Amino acid sequence: MSGWVMLVLCGVAIFGALWVAGVARTLWTTVGAALMLGATGYALQEHAGLSGHPVERDVEPVVVYPQVTELRDQMLGRFSGDGAYLIASDALMRGGSRDSGARVVLMGANAYPRSLTLWTGLGTAIAQHDGGAVSPAAKLAFDQATRLAPEHPAPPFFEGLAYVQSGDFRQGRRYWARALALTPAEAPYRAGIALRLAALDAMIARIPAG
Repeated sequence: MSGWVMLVLCGVAIFGALWVAGVARTLWTTVGAALMLGATGYALQEHAGLSGHPVERDVEPVVVYPQVTELRDQMLGRFSGDGAYLIASDALMRGGSRDSGARVVLMGANAYPRSLTLWTGLGTAIAQHDGGAVSPAAKLAFDQATRLAPEHPAPPFFEGLAYVQSGDFRQGRRYWARALALTPAEAPYRAGIALRLAALDAMIARIPAG
């Protein structure tokens, strides 16, 4: 049986289970988006007509920290059409498929060209794809996110995170300070940004001068 037939059967079974369980129809769109992304990922393997086979990893898996995804969800939301692309990308990155993980977010940005969520996520995904470096392509994606929402803290925070993960702590600090300044006092994620900035300051203070 081909993979496409199995995918359709799985979709029918899942929606049947949702109906039997009495799950609110407002959540069905999220499930549908996840299934669509699954089909997209399957197609990206370029062997959609063949039976299942083990997939080789592109490179070493990316560590996707739950604390970071939780902060991202608080800042940008999770249960939305554009957010589903980031969930799929996270799964691919964890499995070592950095190329597919970045391409999924790029496809989402093409589908939602004014999505702050996806342009911010695309900057992160490209940096992960490029081995942790803030490449010109990653910078371009973060800049587009900033243009879409210049007063939102998410673009500077995640651009700063990319710099921190690349080892450029002082550049990362500049972006995190900007993110904290843009964060409302009552925002649930403000403490998370402030704690990370304080920890980064302590780390920078221990770096020898020169």
